[in-house]
Amino acid sequence: MNLSKTKYCNGLQCKKMLWLYQNKPEELESSNNERILNQGNLVHEVARYLFGNHITIEQNDDLKEMIKDTSYTLESYKDVVIAEASFKYENCFCSVDILKKNNDNYELYEIKSSTEVKDYYLDDTSFQYYVLNSLGLNVTKCYLVHINRNYVRNGNIDLDKLFNKEDITGIVLSLQDKVKKSIDEINKYTDVEEEPIDDIDLKCFKPFKCPFFKYCTKHLPNPNIFNIAGMHNDKKINLYKQGKYKYEDLLNENISDTYKKQVTYELENKEYINIDKIKEFLNNLSMPLYFLDFETFQMPIPLYDGLSPYEQVPCQYSLHILENGKLSHKEFLAEVGRDPRRSLAEALIKDIPEDVCVLVYNMGFEKTAIKKLAMTFPDLSKQLMSIHDNIKDLMIPFKNKDYYTKDMQGSYSIKYVLPALFPNDESLNYHNLDLIHNGGEAMDSYANMINMNEEERAYVKERLLRYCELDTYAMVMIYEKLLEVVDNK
Repeated sequence: MNLSKTKYCNGLQCKKMLWLYQNKPEELESSNNERILNQGNLVHEVARYLFGNHITIEQNDDLKEMIKDTSYTLESYKDVVIAEASFKYENCFCSVDILKKNNDNYELYEIKSSTEVKDYYLDDTSFQYYVLNSLGLNVTKCYLVHINRNYVRNGNIDLDKLFNKEDITGIVLSLQDKVKKSIDEINKYTDVEEEPIDDIDLKCFKPFKCPFFKYCTKHLPNPNIFNIAGMHNDKKINLYKQGKYKYEDLLNENISDTYKKQVTYELENKEYINIDKIKEFLNNLSMPLYFLDFETFQMPIPLYDGLSPYEQVPCQYSLHILENGKLSHKEFLAEVGRDPRRSLAEALIKDIPEDVCVLVYNMGFEKTAIKKLAMTFPDLSKQLMSIHDNIKDLMIPFKNKDYYTKDMQGSYSIKYVLPALFPNDESLNYHNLDLIHNGGEAMDSYANMINMNEEERAYVKERLLRYCELDTYAMVMIYEKLLEVVDNK
């Protein structure tokens, strides 16, 4: 097997993962990580300008061409900065994010879109050093370049403040014996024809959930210990190793009441409704009700003044209003290419009067966004904080499992609660929406609108509005369901 730096890190997590990639790729569970990849590419492109003029080795499916282009560039310049310099030693291949040549000395820079140093970044860089050092390059320094979470934009982007540059040379050198030993072990493991026996463990989740986890747990009944929502993975693995993975095995275990409720009610296949608690929740609401939901986007490189990397920026909201038995709807979607915060804040205080009851689902998100808007625009603070202070959370009855059914699968997310309460209502099915079906897709679509023509932008705008509208309409239906179960008891 040809080992890239990504495959090497996968092999450190679990060698069987690599064997399955090579021998049973059809068992791979697909993951939608396009946003993460796009953000990573953006960070790489911006970070390169930290190094001034540089030469980029163009991506090529033929790795030999990339290696050849790298070799030619290194031979042609005494001093040069190369992005994606590519090398191969034995079966190990790597492209270095930034390689800085000064005479016969080299500095290696690994660029990450994260805001912190993680262990597998060190393994990644150590693998690259091993390849270059084995080829005879004198790498004198290794650096990790990553986003500075404390950076706040004020005017033009200051690259030296946006990025942290950490010298990890000593750690990289200390890991070289591990790299050599691990490569040998990975090569021996992946060379065998028969599928290795390797049971599940915490490595299935750290640093990432393995895309073959479903395949490796196919021997377990459904549901099993790994379907318990919210339980820490180390607890699940500990019970699994004790042979306690069926729901029946967990009834007498020392687990929290929250987990026990999921197990009990799924085994009994019945719903649980705490009427007194639901009444208490409903009695804390007052008419008229304003059902609010925000959509946001976030970027590693802050687009506007006052923003930090990855800060959530509200750009859209939907608002259903229930008053005197009548339901009305208002909505807002900011124009792309401009800072949406001021226009959204002004629209919000126009649509929501002071001191009315505002109902959201998972209020931490909306309250944080509104408080940040109030801090950014002091002249709007009083009206915004009135909205903030009158928010109630529709999630509470489900988070506390005062209303629970088997189909919620232990979760209180609206994406689980809604189909559990309305299994046959196609008007509440997010899968029936066109283009945008979840918050991640909404975030990506809004961010990508800047690159679209007018026709494409109009189409996406309509899809965004309909998605966000369903979020608040779903909240109305859930609220009415709570009223219904109380009235029927």
